[in-house]
Amino acid sequence: MNILKVALLQILPTGSIDGNLKKGFEFCKKAKENGADIALFPEMWSNGYCIPEDVGLLKEMAVPSDGEFVNAFGVLARELDMAIGISFLEKFEPLPRNSLCLFDRRGKRLFCYAKVHTCDFGDEKRLTAGNDFYVADLDTAKGTVKVGAMICYDREFPESARILMLKGAELVLVPNACPMEINRISQLRGRAYENMIAIATVNYPAGQPDCNGHSTAFDGVVYPVDGSGGRDTLILEAGEDEGIYYADFDLDMLRSYRKEEVHGNAYRRPSKYWLLTSEQRCEPFLRADKRD
Repeated sequence: MNILKVALLQILPTGSIDGNLKKGFEFCKKAKENGADIALFPEMWSNGYCIPEDVGLLKEMAVPSDGEFVNAFGVLARELDMAIGISFLEKFEPLPRNSLCLFDRRGKRLFCYAKVHTCDFGDEKRLTAGNDFYVADLDTAKGTVKVGAMICYDREFPESARILMLKGAELVLVPNACPMEINRISQLRGRAYENMIAIATVNYPAGQPDCNGHSTAFDGVVYPVDGSGGRDTLILEAGEDEGIYYADFDLDMLRSYRKEEVHGNAYRRPSKYWLLTSEQRCEPFLRADKRD
């Protein structure tokens, strides 16, 4: 079997960016010691998902995507021969962004994704939304894997995972910072099922405000090619405690499944979906705080 090991770093922030850098390095090294091919951080690791009301302070907390904090993880990725998905509050105008940079095991930056679906009804109204989804060929010791990303609330829009699937993603990385309960976990199960993609989600553990752990991994294979019948695609659900949780994705099984099954882009009829790209909105879905 061709197994890709993803380390979900379900860890608590330290309260400072220097502390988060140091702790992040420590846990990445532990992940590598245990054979991880990719290490993934929870949402906005640079400051522990903190979005102060004071916009001036918010901007002070932001770091450049090509700055010291982010680049340090690129250097570490090369040293460890392990891909790293580092999340951070990104310095950006007019307001910061909620971002993830993926470095391959050579330390090469593959993409920097900014959260498209910001929670405009809450603190994230003080952030700039991203404008696209990205997929890249990730070189690993198990071969090349097509990897994309979405962040937390992106999960609640089927279009996020759908676009990533259409761009070729086999694995989607999902940093998270919210209470993960049955319905949110079910959304991820649905995204994996309908797109035949693997999804790795990492949340903050209990002890972080409004978070409860339960990082998850879905391998996207509902009906194994051996004809053994339907199965749950959930291959990992962490508890609430801090720690590293490892998800083993069988790439050969996923790829065989994607060649045979009916989901994903096999039988879609895009010409019938024109309304999906309409900007029209009416009751009961009108919201005063909705931003463009």
